[in-house]
Amino acid sequence: MKIDIVSIFPDYFAPLELSLIGRSHAAGLIDVRLHDLRDWTHDLHRTVDDTPYGGGPGMVMRPEPWGEALDHLLAGMDDSTVPGAPASPRLIVPSPAGVPFSQSLAAELAAESRLLFACGRYEGIDQRVLEHYAARTRVTEVSLGDYVLFGGEVAVLVMLEAVIRLVPGVLGNADSLAEESHADGLLEAPMYTKPARWRELATPDVLRSGDHGRIAQWRREQSLLRTAQRRPDLLARQGPSTLTKQDIAFLAEAGFQVPAPDVAE
Repeated sequence: MKIDIVSIFPDYFAPLELSLIGRSHAAGLIDVRLHDLRDWTHDLHRTVDDTPYGGGPGMVMRPEPWGEALDHLLAGMDDSTVPGAPASPRLIVPSPAGVPFSQSLAAELAAESRLLFACGRYEGIDQRVLEHYAARTRVTEVSLGDYVLFGGEVAVLVMLEAVIRLVPGVLGNADSLAEESHADGLLEAPMYTKPARWRELATPDVLRSGDHGRIAQWRREQSLLRTAQRRPDLLARQGPSTLTKQDIAFLAEAGFQVPAPDVAE
């Protein structure tokens, strides 16, 4: 996977050299390239922003440097104009007005061969930039949640953490992806390790029983309980592929009512 990131603070992405992401880059599983937006400015002060039309506080990122930067990065990669060229990258723009980031979107992005991240700052990027490039490549505005950040850099780091770990070969044990939170639409069950007792708190006996059937059932029930307590909205989205009659009965016994218009056997 090839990843390009455009920002006025490329040093913000030093953490990408660490841990599994850094190893994946060194191993050639991913190719991350950083670009300073100010390299495409032409004035003494390397200006990238200006006051908003219509008035209001804050500054807006100008379209000219973004246009030159994206033209440069897309050159020769636009499959709509260059026969046989690689698929044009998907342009991801962090924005509080974007679609919510989720595990399913992370998986969708992990299947892409090229990703291009545009990190906005201030009040964001002039909307015409997004409109212009939507005719040339796929553009997706993405929000981490219902809050506002200083800029898109931290959002891109979060998204890359979620996306890169799904790229084949990045995780040593790919089976762990199937058992973690949100993999099946539920939160993961609590996890424990040695020692069996710590500060008078004991590991649940079932996890040390060696009975894999009982362990699987306990983890399923704990996953359901944790989701019902912390994220009831996730339970409301479940369907016959994830919630069984046994799941519904267990939750009802625990005092949780789950909308289940269609329940699997």
